[in-house]
Amino acid sequence: MTDRQEFFSAKLQYETDPSDVYAAQKAAAPIVIVDVRSDEAWAQGRIAGAVHMHYSEIAVRAPAEIPQDAEVVVYCWSPGCNAGAKGALEFAKLGYAVREMIGGFEYWVREGYPITDHDGVHRRPIDPLTGVPRVRTRS
Repeated sequence: MTDRQEFFSAKLQYETDPSDVYAAQKAAAPIVIVDVRSDEAWAQGRIAGAVHMHYSEIAVRAPAEIPQDAEVVVYCWSPGCNAGAKGALEFAKLGYAVREMIGGFEYWVREGYPITDHDGVHRRPIDPLTGVPRVRTRS
């Protein structure tokens, strides 16, 4: 295997994206999605079904709250935020199978996947720069 093959193979082992996470949710795959952002960010909105655990709390809370054999996916705000990497590192230190969702909450929302906030579960319109809006036709 070439260096490039090894790099991209490893990258796919440790990263995922909103599309793949949503597909796993729809397929009822046994993943635990963890939002590692602040309480204020969590209150603004989060991935439907996610667990809130700030990255600074993972070392203490995860062993008590998340099964050791769980497949964990962490996310933060956006590609401009490194809290997801900080959270993934904390889970990795504890021996969890963990991946970081690239794009974070921003791209989850922009791709039109379900979010939860104080109004319940809903979706925002798909941003045509990040996802493919449905074409509706009249029959």
